[in-house]
Amino acid sequence: MKNLSPIVFFVYNRPWHTQQTIEALQKNELANESDLIIYSDEAKTENEQENVDKVRLYINKINKFRKVTIIKREKNWGLANNIIDGVTKVVDQYGKIIVIEDDIVTSPYFLKYMNEALDFYKDKNKVWHISGWNYPIATNELSDVFLWRVMNCWGWATWKDRWNFFEKDSDRVIKDFSKQDIKKFNLDDSENFFKQVSWNKEKRINSWAVYWGITIFKKNGLCLNPAQSFVENIGFDGIGTSPATDMFKSERNISLIRKINFISDISENQIAVSRIKSFFKDSKKSIFQRIINRIKRITRLK
Repeated sequence: MKNLSPIVFFVYNRPWHTQQTIEALQKNELANESDLIIYSDEAKTENEQENVDKVRLYINKINKFRKVTIIKREKNWGLANNIIDGVTKVVDQYGKIIVIEDDIVTSPYFLKYMNEALDFYKDKNKVWHISGWNYPIATNELSDVFLWRVMNCWGWATWKDRWNFFEKDSDRVIKDFSKQDIKKFNLDDSENFFKQVSWNKEKRINSWAVYWGITIFKKNGLCLNPAQSFVENIGFDGIGTSPATDMFKSERNISLIRKINFISDISENQIAVSRIKSFFKDSKKSIFQRIINRIKRITRLK
């Protein structure tokens, strides 16, 4: 393949996760032909400095890519600002981008899938986003890939002409979104993605991803998902910002499909949407049942 997309890798203070992510990426077909651009955020506190320094020592030794460029922040930007700035600069230069964070272990064919998808859908203006991950749902009756309204960011890609519309503005989003918009954005109320906007406005969190999803949604765009994930998120171990959970873990291994058959029908796949809605419904039941069981255990102990 020619004209490969750059890979932009965001790291902070997790040496082990960073190493797992890089070692998997190095095993990718096309890795040695790809440019890797690493954004390393500075420590927010003195307690985090040691691990930030360990990560920086490790990334200085990374090889097996066509070219490695490292941008070390001199102050703490925070994940959201680091990603927004880094993605904007790189996609403006290259016209397209593949993005991963420091807890995403990839299939050996992740880069092949991403680059081929970027080429296949670049002129299909309704497709705004390529995801490397899918919810742990049944894949029978699904093609290799499907399109739907929700953005997943565990290994993703896009193009400059789509990212140009990105805007992080909680007040405008809250003003522009009707109740019907919120319901549809929330996958017909199967999950509350939109709450993140209020949390950002209240400064409870500082995130970027929900605003990219909202940008796509308001432009009536669609996101491409593989039926079987090309990545595994290893960040749900209680280290870092993500809580410890196994609800997103699939019983299947990450995809080893080398040749993906892309679809030309640019419409939302209702079978996939229905199964993901059921996933959220079942997950809520599971969480509720775990709470009930915990209460019962505590009651018995008393």
